[in-house]
Amino acid sequence: MAVLAEVGLCLLFGVLGILIMALGYTIFDKMIPLDFNKELEQKNIAVAIVIAGMLIGIAIIVSRVVAA
Repeated sequence: MAVLAEVGLCLLFGVLGILIMALGYTIFDKMIPLDFNKELEQKNIAVAIVIAGMLIGIAIIVSRVVAA
């Protein structure tokens, strides 16, 4: 029974982490006056690297919060 509770918590925290990352991307997208989707469609590698770095940073923060 304890294993099922742990699996449930893992799933809950995983979904919560994904939602927080999506929210962080949305906020970042609204703050910067640049259409990231358009730039990514044009294969702008610099924008892709910036977005990847931002998502990694948010993921590190979320993982620390979830672990606490």
